[in-house]
Amino acid sequence: MDEPPVDEPPGMLEQRGDARRPDGIGLGYLLDRVRLLERTIRALVAHRRRADPAPDDPFRGLYLSDEAVDHILQGRPPAPAADATERRRVEADGDAAETAGVRLRLREVVRRFGLADVDADLLLIALLPDLDARFEKLYGYLNDDVTRRRATIGLALELLGTPPVDSTVRARLRGGAPLLTAGLIVVEDGDRPLLTRALRVPDRVTAHLLGDDAADPVLLPLFTHPHAIPGEQAARLGRAILAGQRLVHIRESSPGAGSGLAAAALANAGMTGLAIDLDALAAMQGQRALVTVLGREAGLVGAAVVAGPVEHLAAAAPEGLRALAALPGTVILHGVGTWDPAWSPLVPLQIDAPALGADARAALWRSALADHPETVGTARLEEVTAHFVLGPAQVDRAVESAAATARLEGTAIDAPAIRRGARSQNAAGLERLARRIEPAVGWPDLVLPAVTGGQLREVTARARHRDTVLTTWRMRPGGGRGRGVLALFAGDSGTGKTMAAEVIAADLGLDLYTVNLATVVDKYVGETEKNLERIFTEAGGVNAVLLFDEADAVFGKRSEVRDAHDRYANIESAYLLQRMETFDGLAVLSTNLRSNIDEAFTRRLDAIIDFPAPDETARLALWRRCLAEPLPLGEDLDLEFCARSFTLSGGNIRSAAITAAYLAAARERPVSMVEIIAAVQQEYRKLGRLVLDREFGRYLLAGIR
Repeated sequence: MDEPPVDEPPGMLEQRGDARRPDGIGLGYLLDRVRLLERTIRALVAHRRRADPAPDDPFRGLYLSDEAVDHILQGRPPAPAADATERRRVEADGDAAETAGVRLRLREVVRRFGLADVDADLLLIALLPDLDARFEKLYGYLNDDVTRRRATIGLALELLGTPPVDSTVRARLRGGAPLLTAGLIVVEDGDRPLLTRALRVPDRVTAHLLGDDAADPVLLPLFTHPHAIPGEQAARLGRAILAGQRLVHIRESSPGAGSGLAAAALANAGMTGLAIDLDALAAMQGQRALVTVLGREAGLVGAAVVAGPVEHLAAAAPEGLRALAALPGTVILHGVGTWDPAWSPLVPLQIDAPALGADARAALWRSALADHPETVGTARLEEVTAHFVLGPAQVDRAVESAAATARLEGTAIDAPAIRRGARSQNAAGLERLARRIEPAVGWPDLVLPAVTGGQLREVTARARHRDTVLTTWRMRPGGGRGRGVLALFAGDSGTGKTMAAEVIAADLGLDLYTVNLATVVDKYVGETEKNLERIFTEAGGVNAVLLFDEADAVFGKRSEVRDAHDRYANIESAYLLQRMETFDGLAVLSTNLRSNIDEAFTRRLDAIIDFPAPDETARLALWRRCLAEPLPLGEDLDLEFCARSFTLSGGNIRSAAITAAYLAAARERPVSMVEIIAAVQQEYRKLGRLVLDREFGRYLLAGIR
């Protein structure tokens, strides 16, 4: 084996450092500490060479000669002691540097991770080969093994001047020690005896000590960027953190509210935070190891950990959540549920994130739109966005979606684009349980009595102004009731109930989801309730109007209990009564038979709107709306006769108009009374009604069929 370069000129690390130079990272102090350690290594190498029976053997370290065995049996003389005076001088320079405002990163790491002086020395011993390649050879020589080029635990103890049987120092490199639990040092070769196990410093720790603040790459997919949501609650939480509160759990009512509150609280406390998406963490492998890396990163940069939502990680990897809660430093967890004591033996500060009011949400929209100067028509931004329940991150994504749509159409971001962007944030889970309809009609398409139209506009007003009424004016009742708007549309088939729900959705800029009763009603006991719970849960995370068509199938009256079937049917209705009260969205129930709806439901409804059959004036308006351009029309159309003679609902009139259009297209001519009368006759047959002379008059006598 080649002799180690003990007599060569001083290397970079041997040069005199200056701990007080304002490099911003305290590199001079680190080099001074390493220089002291290099002196100890050089002295130990010289000491070994003097005592080595064959220092010039070219195969030294590859085999054991008889002389080497005798040397081992004689025992190894103690290593030379370190220069205590020089160590005190280096530390004094470090004190002066910190007083002058220089960051000494090595000292910061020691303080943030609660390390002892011996821990810092062990960290430096393991770090040397990553700072200067010469130490690989020196460690290979001192390990008496050319393949072992990192410091072993035994060599580290020797460099510290500590006997190998010193249990106090050995304990600093066993499980539970700060260096290992924080991930600052990795002990390799676990199958070897303790003294011959190698010590390695992770690259991220080395980079940080040398001034690199780039985060560990394995954490990059987990990072989020919450928007601070200031307020009195954030100020109070900031004071609690400054007072020493280490673990906090925030229950949030809307996505992003918990992380936003945490960001504002940390800003009030003069701290920074690392925000982590725990849903992404739960989907990855090795959550426990990733939590260790996260804790190390937070400690290196002196940041708190902000992580959530906790529910999925608690289910997928409870040990990872416990490790997360046990990280040193400030840890703020957030989620929609209440804290479960089984998640951690530590007791957190539990607070609720306040719901975002209309002003706060408008501020989020303005902040997100600030980077898009091409936006137009946002003077009434509060009115456009007030009813969208979106978190800060969702608002950002909605604006990006609106910008993409605007680029496609070559226009500026306007109110319709903002509404489309907001709808794009709806989760896809509800589409598996309900049919999504993008509204394509408006108020002019509705032909209803003025009273009914006014009641429908009142429903939209409730949706727009519920924040003002329920939050600002504090009109929200107790009992855990939700903030939802519930309406019942009652009327015969074809009177416009579904279209009215679509118009409301269009006016609010929302999607319409029609619940498919085939996915809800189940013959097995308890399954219907589970299906409904899934629908309500998914609907709580979307901005949409939820329509229960033919609602009497699931919201029917409770009956007297005569057998087990009646009992379970009543349980189903009781569940719905409770669940409707806690719903926070906008739901519409439609029924042809209002009398079939349980009276207990009607008390919980915000509006009950009756849809009457259209009178002659309304029927004429419906015929004119259904038979309009670009549909080609014949000159013989007598829509007044149709409205006067045929007592049809709006749905039947629309169906007849479509049938007439098909008949005309087949005959390659405009729609005339021939096609209209034939289409009406088909509607009569569908309805089971007789074709009477007094209704069809001269058109029937003329032989039109």
